[in-house]
Amino acid sequence: MEPRLSLITLGVSDLDRARQFYADGLGLPLQPQSSDDVAFFAVSGVWLSLFSREALAEDAGVPAGTPSEDVGFRGITLAHNVRTEAEVEELLAQAERAGARIVKSAQATSWGGYSGYFADPDGFLWEVAHNPYFWVE
Repeated sequence: MEPRLSLITLGVSDLDRARQFYADGLGLPLQPQSSDDVAFFAVSGVWLSLFSREALAEDAGVPAGTPSEDVGFRGITLAHNVRTEAEVEELLAQAERAGARIVKSAQATSWGGYSGYFADPDGFLWEVAHNPYFWVE
């Protein structure tokens, strides 16, 4: 297998709300391949896709379950690495203005970086981090 990650798809409870959060709130570029049923955003190195939770579960052949912000940790986080600690603070503030919930305020980490977490409107966790040992294009 050739190692590659091309697309991350989040099953969301309200596609219009999620599209607005990522496009208008965070400023991710919505791609022309998007439709009423799916939203695609090109981000450096990978595409982010939003699809209704029910349709994504159906596509995978599994039950959709019940979405809830109180489900606890879902076993996955998405990360956005930035160049400076100030950028961590700025992006967390932007996400909060867009409707995200700050889960962990920005702070120094045990590994020598600086990071914080927000939850998007569907509860997906995003880490915003400055890692002085990790390159950012």
